[in-house]
Amino acid sequence: MKRRDLLGALAVGGALAVTGCSKEQKSDGAAAVNTGQTFKWSMATTWPKDFQGVGTGANYFAKLVNDMSAGRLQIKVYGAGEIVPALEVFDAVSQGTVEIGHGASYYWKGKMPVAPLFSAIPFGMTATEINGWLYHGGGMALYRELYAPFNVIPTVGGNTGCQMAGWFKRDINSLADIKGLKMRIPGLGGEVLARAGGEPVLIPGGEVFTALQTGAIDAAEWIGPYNDLAFGLYKAAQNYYYPGWHEPGTALEIIINKQRFEALPADLQAIVMTAAQAANIDMLSEFTARNHEALRSLITDHQVQVKRLPDDVLAELKKHGDAIVRESASADQISQRILESCTGFLASVKDWSKIADLSYMQTR
Repeated sequence: MKRRDLLGALAVGGALAVTGCSKEQKSDGAAAVNTGQTFKWSMATTWPKDFQGVGTGANYFAKLVNDMSAGRLQIKVYGAGEIVPALEVFDAVSQGTVEIGHGASYYWKGKMPVAPLFSAIPFGMTATEINGWLYHGGGMALYRELYAPFNVIPTVGGNTGCQMAGWFKRDINSLADIKGLKMRIPGLGGEVLARAGGEPVLIPGGEVFTALQTGAIDAAEWIGPYNDLAFGLYKAAQNYYYPGWHEPGTALEIIINKQRFEALPADLQAIVMTAAQAANIDMLSEFTARNHEALRSLITDHQVQVKRLPDDVLAELKKHGDAIVRESASADQISQRILESCTGFLASVKDWSKIADLSYMQTR
């Protein structure tokens, strides 16, 4: 289907879906009546402006909303640092500095230890599995319950698919090579690295190349071939490791200020949520289409060495990862319910994934 046809279909679907969406997305406040009023919103993102994949995914969402609403809701997208720094987007949305934001839930671990479960956890769900949990496995309701005290309504707004383990200046041959390793890695993956003897460093994506090139860090994970090639990370390190144990299917989020969302007419609320779901699917499709092309270029054009992490290293990381995920839910009752829902869904769905996806890929 051509994109313009898709937009038309979504516009119709968004209008028809108001009643259905309200079951999942209705707020405590009554939706405003459609008076034809025009709304102008600002979206702050955690990504460099217009950066391919994650940054352009935010742009695509904003365009969908504008087109589907016939201009009644216009969203202007700002890159990291244009309104607020990348890691202050959540606060900006919570306080109403901007109406809407685009980022990843693991950035807010300091506020909500269990938040990374809605994005990516070490050795956790794939993109397909996390979509299943969020959309049809009870995850979305828990997601919104967790964010509610901060005056924020979250929804999934993109997925990068399985990422790479990262770029390393030296070979990783054993656990000894992890000791003292300074690596840019966010979320629970960073905690896992620390327990394995490494030193995690949290910096925004726009600063990764410089930190790696200058030696401020020894290794870095960003996303995957599509984005890593664009950042030129191969110029700073030549060892490119897999699998992406720390982010096997990273869900990105769209977060909305609660009062600003409730001020919208019901049809615009439905359009926002429908556009977020469309943007989620579109981003995953884009990464699927572009990563293999970029990986080929990294290998053939830039002589990058693609290597698999040793089994003993992965086993050690998984041991720590399982423990840290359990500990992240010890804070309160809502965190425990989220952990039970997430890990319970994973335990069940992975049996089907083995029989379906894994066995098929091994066969073909």
